[in-house]
Amino acid sequence: MAVRALAVVLLVLGLVVPAQASAAGPRAVVRVDGGVVSLEVTHRGKTVVQPSPVGIRTERADFSAGLSLTGKSRRAIFERYRTTSGKKRDRVVRAVETVYRFAAAGGRLDLVVRESPDGVAYRYELPQNTGAVVGEASAFLLPADSVAWLAKFRRDYENPFLRMTASGAERAEYMHPALFEVGGTYALITESDVDGRYSGGHLVHAGGGRYDVRLWDEKVAVSGALKTPWRTMIVGSLATVVESTLVDDLAPASKVRDASWIEPGPAVWTWLAGGRPVQQDLVRQKEFVDYAAARGWPYVVVDAGWYDDPDWRRTSFIPELVRYAGARGVGIHTWVRFSSVDTAEKRADYLPWLQRWGVRGLKIDFMDSDGQERYRWYDEILPETARMRFLVNFHGATLPHGVHRTWPHVMTTEAVHGAEKSSGLTTSHLTALPFTRNVVGGMDYTPGGFHRARANTDGGELALTVLYESGVQNLAGRPDSYDARPFARWFLEQAPAAWDETRLLSGRPGDSVVLARRSGDRWFVGGAVAGAARTLDLPALGGGKWLVEVVRDGEAGLVRESHVTSGKLTVPVAAEGGFVALVCRPERTTCARPTGGVPSTSVVVSPERVAVQPGQAFELSGTFTNTSDRPLHGVTFTPRVPSGWSASSAVRAARVAPGESLTGRWTVRVGANPVVGLTEVPAVARFAGVEAEEATRAHVWKPLAAGQVYVAGNDLSVEGRTLTTGGVRFGKGIGTTPGDRTVELGACSRFDATVGVDDEVDGRVDRAAGAGGSVVFEVLGDGRVLHTSPLRRSVDSALPVSADVNGVRVLTLRVSDGGDGTSLDHAVWGDARLIC
Repeated sequence: MAVRALAVVLLVLGLVVPAQASAAGPRAVVRVDGGVVSLEVTHRGKTVVQPSPVGIRTERADFSAGLSLTGKSRRAIFERYRTTSGKKRDRVVRAVETVYRFAAAGGRLDLVVRESPDGVAYRYELPQNTGAVVGEASAFLLPADSVAWLAKFRRDYENPFLRMTASGAERAEYMHPALFEVGGTYALITESDVDGRYSGGHLVHAGGGRYDVRLWDEKVAVSGALKTPWRTMIVGSLATVVESTLVDDLAPASKVRDASWIEPGPAVWTWLAGGRPVQQDLVRQKEFVDYAAARGWPYVVVDAGWYDDPDWRRTSFIPELVRYAGARGVGIHTWVRFSSVDTAEKRADYLPWLQRWGVRGLKIDFMDSDGQERYRWYDEILPETARMRFLVNFHGATLPHGVHRTWPHVMTTEAVHGAEKSSGLTTSHLTALPFTRNVVGGMDYTPGGFHRARANTDGGELALTVLYESGVQNLAGRPDSYDARPFARWFLEQAPAAWDETRLLSGRPGDSVVLARRSGDRWFVGGAVAGAARTLDLPALGGGKWLVEVVRDGEAGLVRESHVTSGKLTVPVAAEGGFVALVCRPERTTCARPTGGVPSTSVVVSPERVAVQPGQAFELSGTFTNTSDRPLHGVTFTPRVPSGWSASSAVRAARVAPGESLTGRWTVRVGANPVVGLTEVPAVARFAGVEAEEATRAHVWKPLAAGQVYVAGNDLSVEGRTLTTGGVRFGKGIGTTPGDRTVELGACSRFDATVGVDDEVDGRVDRAAGAGGSVVFEVLGDGRVLHTSPLRRSVDSALPVSADVNGVRVLTLRVSDGGDGTSLDHAVWGDARLIC
């Protein structure tokens, strides 16, 4: 009791009582001087963060001044937890937590300080309700000449990291995390455990080496007692910073009781492979699925644009893609706009559709806020997506603040100046990210875009797939770009997306980095440089001999080299380049293992296209060939037909050897009431729990009543798809851009059609703004206007039109621009027909 009283007296007098922490780790020193509290961080006897103000202000109390210490308590913390992905899956938390209890005119403030071997964190606890929080006194004071790696603040955290000094940085707002070097010791400043109780914060350079904490909200609503987020400082060597899990360690324990369904892994991400049109193309998406399946990659991500048909719940190809992908062991993730799920009502309408379809993951985009309101939205959608078993990737989002520990189905978060950017992707920024942004959680940089113009070499780009940790590593390349770089493809086929251990081997932010990650008994190493060519060292990862397979830049492209060594390996690296290495014990001739990918096969069908009407039959033939290097057993080969259609019996083979083929010929009969337009009828080979297929396109339309005849047309949209407007499909008609179509008539009495802007336009527009196509339809008889439609836009419903054509010799169907000059005027004359 006397010791505790003495500590209180010393603090009140402005003297120092340091907390008891490991001598090897950082220590927090709390001071009280004239009623103002400060916190200093030291490491091995040297000050890293100078005495910095702490405190918080509310509507009814000021806890930044006039404070007196009334007590202190300390406890040891020891925890174990396991994550689904990240730097390492098994985590151990050792810390000392000290609570300093202060009295002020407005009530009581508890300053909770936690010291760990890798850092110091503190938070404020207000046991009583003193109204909304209006700001913090929190700041971080660094020596003026400290080297700093900072990024200007953006609401989506998408700015590059630049090197400067603590005092030389512009007086501006900066993002978390911020990295400082103080005499060879590093401090990375960020925050942890941010949710809807509070507001997100960022740093403001106030001059000299002082960086204040500014909250997004000017007023943070509080109901009852309050625990703020942790102001977090990871302190120590660069290895300590890079390998730290402190941000996760400070976060609440997992709220997902059964995480067995959460599976990390690489994904084929198709946006940089072709943009929005590719997201609307089922044929292309199936090609990406096939490529992922052959590599053993578990996911394909369909990005913005797949949903733009107003009637997407009925017309979307996503259910078919999910079925196709599932038959090949691949899961589908879909892009979701924040505004589609920003309320409970919208989520209740939207998300169950994706769940029923079997979508595995959501890429939710454009939250763009650190405000309390947005964090409350995160608090709502996180348990909902966990309950529905969606993997989640947040884009246009805030920084990870330990979310992966609490909600382990959050596999990755963008919050980075990443590969989607067209500028600022310097190699100095790329080599700074492992020491800054990626320290605090999974980062969806989207590496692997070999087909794009880049600042780095192929070796440097390949290295990013190891240097950057992401629970779902979204690979941004095209299949042909990987095939053109077989050594890169070889390495990517081996690399997982979750790790058992992470080690920084060497490097300095903005200059170079060599980092090793272990999965099981194999190590994956990535190294990259900014600037001139040089050599990088790959030290031995343990005693004894190792097989090291290196992929690096050569004179004519990537080269692969194998070494058996028990010591350091020196790797030559090209300017702006890099390397990867796969490392294992030399018990085999290669560290590579079978990927579990779908065996290589091919399917050819004939005819490629057929025109049929309800109730009619056509002949379909197909050839399935085993192009892999192993036999396939229990193969069945049969058409998959829509509901209501029929096909003759399947062809079967007990064994199809490498190079052998299985052929089939079937009679396919169209149902009595089929969906009109283009319908894919695939010939499907099933083996070993997976499928291979190729489809013929059946063009189906309904016959007309006696006395009616279709106007001859192309029967397809401008881009070769089924004619569809306002969600209505047509088997016959004219797909056109503005222009005239003339028809010579005999003795006809009436013209009928259904018109509108083709729904394919909606995939490239902002429908909410009503943009993306506007036309007017006119029917002319011998040059005289018989009918003029009102303006039709891409968001309008289908419109029936009719015209009396008695006595008309030449009928002209005219489409004209609606007056806005929009170039996406894809128009539909659906089921254009005459009574003659």
